[in-house]
Amino acid sequence: MQDGGWSCNWGIDWASLGRRDFIKTGAAAASLAALTPQKGAAQTERAQSDTVFTNARVLTVDAGFSEAEAIAIRGNRILAVGTDGEVRSAASGDAAIFDMGGKTILPGFIDAHTHAVSGSIVDAVMEYVGMARFTTVDQVLQHIAKRAAETPAGEWLVFRNFDPAVQEGADALTFAQLDPISAEHPIFVLNASGHLAYANSKAFEVSGVTGDIEDPPGGEFVRDAGGRLTGTIKNNVAFLKIAENYPAMMEANPVEGLISLLGKWAEHGLTTISELSLGALAQSPADAQVMAAAAQSGRLTARIRAYPFYTLGSDAWDSAGVMQGDGNALARIAGYKLVADGSNQGFTGLQRDPYLNRDDRGLAYMEPDELTAVALERARKGWHLAIHGNGDAAIDNILDTCQALKDAGIDMSRVRPRIEHCSILHDEQIARMKDLGVSASFLIGHVHYWGVAMRDEVFGEGKAQLLDRCRSAEEAGVGFTLHSDFMVTDPDPLHMIEMAVTRRTWKEPDYVLAPQETISVESAIRAMTSEAAWQLFSDHEVGSLEPGKLADLVILDQDPRDVEQDEIKNIKVIETWMDGNRVFAA
Repeated sequence: MQDGGWSCNWGIDWASLGRRDFIKTGAAAASLAALTPQKGAAQTERAQSDTVFTNARVLTVDAGFSEAEAIAIRGNRILAVGTDGEVRSAASGDAAIFDMGGKTILPGFIDAHTHAVSGSIVDAVMEYVGMARFTTVDQVLQHIAKRAAETPAGEWLVFRNFDPAVQEGADALTFAQLDPISAEHPIFVLNASGHLAYANSKAFEVSGVTGDIEDPPGGEFVRDAGGRLTGTIKNNVAFLKIAENYPAMMEANPVEGLISLLGKWAEHGLTTISELSLGALAQSPADAQVMAAAAQSGRLTARIRAYPFYTLGSDAWDSAGVMQGDGNALARIAGYKLVADGSNQGFTGLQRDPYLNRDDRGLAYMEPDELTAVALERARKGWHLAIHGNGDAAIDNILDTCQALKDAGIDMSRVRPRIEHCSILHDEQIARMKDLGVSASFLIGHVHYWGVAMRDEVFGEGKAQLLDRCRSAEEAGVGFTLHSDFMVTDPDPLHMIEMAVTRRTWKEPDYVLAPQETISVESAIRAMTSEAAWQLFSDHEVGSLEPGKLADLVILDQDPRDVEQDEIKNIKVIETWMDGNRVFAA
């Protein structure tokens, strides 16, 4: 497969770990031995003969966004890109020749921020009740009641992607709404943001969470004015105390779940994805072994770039021997993830000013001093940093941290700090990002799915104009990517490109949020290919179609630049190739 085997030697004493300690939030059916990386093990079959795609529109997404008419691959590498004659001359005489009939070939798409390892289990064991299915809170509650009526007493009822920011009705689910549905079924509902959850009294009871529970740092069990629990929970460090008791999470196989999920994503042309909270599934460094086992199976259809999550503590990762750059071209540790705040639409993003018609300003998941201290400790040990920041005050804190890194003499080009979501940006913050060498990764679905809510319920018209400022970042010379934050939104690259190009909203299709922030199709393509590769420290191997790089590409039936902007999402993915192998064909 890729060059060499695993370069890591994770020092985890697997034999001493019990099944529940191994993955508290989802037990693997695979044995612990099967999850240990075997050095030199092949992960995919390497095609040996040359393959030539000709009569195509090849968009290389190199520095000049140059075009070619043919491309050849040899094994798992790109051999040649250029004219038909040039490429045929470079290939062997027995090369397989494919006439593409004018179809468009792009580098394989890259989603720089997903939660694929933990999300694969949640996707498998939690029922979707989001906005694509139900438009009101009452409809969601009616569906939960229907499930309770047809489910044996004592069994859990668990759902995901509920979002009162876009589903009309109550602002949150509490004991008042959930307890009348059932006192016999534990009920757990995950907010679409991934930063909030809701549960009924039975779920609290079976999880041993009582009224005197203390809030963990960065999390909260919401209480009413009388100090009583309400059933609403903020941040995973709190709500996992309930979710981890859901039996299906313990019975699921995370390795098979991950392989299956990435197989689905190949249909969208994705060839590299990320895991931005490694450790959230197992609540231990064991997540790294889930990724390793999936990679060694030979069945992965996309590369994985993973970021250990701060909630475990850096000592846990260091003790396990998990280091920056561990792995290979298929699965690698790419950086370290920190979190400054929560979700804007969940009113936990940390703001300079109070939310619209509210007194609160959100929640700091890491206080500024802690954020800076951990960032300094990680950066001094060579780690790349990805720091979650939604609210403008959180982004202030992140930039102050980056300034502290620079002042400490740390080479910022090596750290490549990036702000995850980077939702609300002021002009002076963009200038600071440029000065400090900080890039942005925009959850562009915030504009499309939540744009109207941001305008009417969260911020007001004025501040909503500061959401996902792609063009302003581009004009300032600040690099940026587009991402799905799966499971917040689905990882559909062509739809994300359209969102950034049009900025039209889901709830009011004729409303364009901050039209001054629209970008060109080419810029949006870069954000999902070459820029994403750079952010993931993989620009030397993927992200553009250039000789010597890995043979990851997607074949489309149309050039995204040639269709109506509102039709980009409807372009058909014909084939997806990863590592020189065709992993999807329509």
